[in-house]
Amino acid sequence: MQPTTSSVGQPPSRRDFLRTSAAGVAVGTLGMPVGVHAAGNDVIKVGVVGCGGRGAGAAMNALNVDRGTRIVALCDLFMDRIQAKRDQIKKHKPDQVDVPDDRCFAGFDGFRKVIECCDVVLIANAAKFHPLHTKAAVEAGKHVFVEKPHAIDPLGVKVVNAACELAKQKKVSVVSGLQSRFHTGIRETIKRIHDGAIGDIVAIEENFLRAPYGVIPRAPGLTELQFQCSTQYHFTWLSGDDVPQSLVHNIDRSLWAMRDQVPVKCHGLGGRSAMFDEIYGNVFDHHAVVYEFANGVKIYAFCRTTTGCYDECSSLVLGTKGRAYPLACRIDGETKWTFEGNPNPYDAEIKALLDAVRSGNPINSGDHMANSTLACVMGQISCYTGKEVTWEQASKSDFCFLPKPEECTWDMEPPTKPGPDGRYPVYVPGQTKLL
Repeated sequence: MQPTTSSVGQPPSRRDFLRTSAAGVAVGTLGMPVGVHAAGNDVIKVGVVGCGGRGAGAAMNALNVDRGTRIVALCDLFMDRIQAKRDQIKKHKPDQVDVPDDRCFAGFDGFRKVIECCDVVLIANAAKFHPLHTKAAVEAGKHVFVEKPHAIDPLGVKVVNAACELAKQKKVSVVSGLQSRFHTGIRETIKRIHDGAIGDIVAIEENFLRAPYGVIPRAPGLTELQFQCSTQYHFTWLSGDDVPQSLVHNIDRSLWAMRDQVPVKCHGLGGRSAMFDEIYGNVFDHHAVVYEFANGVKIYAFCRTTTGCYDECSSLVLGTKGRAYPLACRIDGETKWTFEGNPNPYDAEIKALLDAVRSGNPINSGDHMANSTLACVMGQISCYTGKEVTWEQASKSDFCFLPKPEECTWDMEPPTKPGPDGRYPVYVPGQTKLL
């Protein structure tokens, strides 16, 4: 069985740039073969895997930064989402969207058909599937943009690592949705940290505190599996929960500030304190993770998805000579500096990918995207189990949240189900065993 409608759609996220410029000029034809982009003025065919807010946002980013791009194929688990996003994007960029009905692919296998149609694949669906879809696109010789988190478990991170290594061999690009790396102000802030502007780093504080994200009520007529897939952020087996989903941006900035060292261990705590209704699935609503590096420096990282509470999204790097605020692009202490400007890192990350395609000089985010993802995965596992988790444990583990991505079908039973009270069971620290 393959559903064609869900009657539910992801509300636009803060990263959905459909509000941006509607200008677009047609260039070239869709008949151009793959790999002829060095001249810089022929068409790059783009396919989108995942028609939520971020998938549509990434598509708009591509159309904004390169007039020679065409969206030629879309897929999602639900056909109504595909059609809604196709219409939405086309309204803003009518000359750059060519997605007839026969290039709209619904279901768990739709990604394979998208890959066949395009030169560049934008992957922004449920994070569970990011490793499988990245691997398949690279194996097909396609360039890839893949949103964060790049995996939700240690086995998925291994698949991502292997895909990035294969991309180097095939000379295709893989670009990460960890967009801080493409923000010119944050780049300059990190460079100044590395150049000694705040002295030696002694500690880092990271916060991603907000209300629940992507809350979607159960629509009439959905099966249990369809409902869970329609609100994937709230089910661990699909999203990985909020440490990989949200804190991955913060942790990536922290590891970057630490010259891309990886933590040797972490311990975390978390649970469900307030958000109990079925629309919140089985994820935790608060987490705290402490990461420790070999030199003793610690990251104190916090995320929360609870209504009616204090909200903050920030990064703070404490040094012996001052403090750096990467998100604010500011340094205080012995050195005082503030970045001037308001760059758009979402456009920039896609532009970097498309420029690499056109130049024939591939770029690869693999060195940092897998490490940042694994750091968040080990933090999430520590919160679920209440146990200390080491980098060695996580990197050697083949643990995955079942079912495996390639085993998912509409005929399967969902891996979690609500209890008699309508609430989904959550992991219990001190009792749950994962690794």
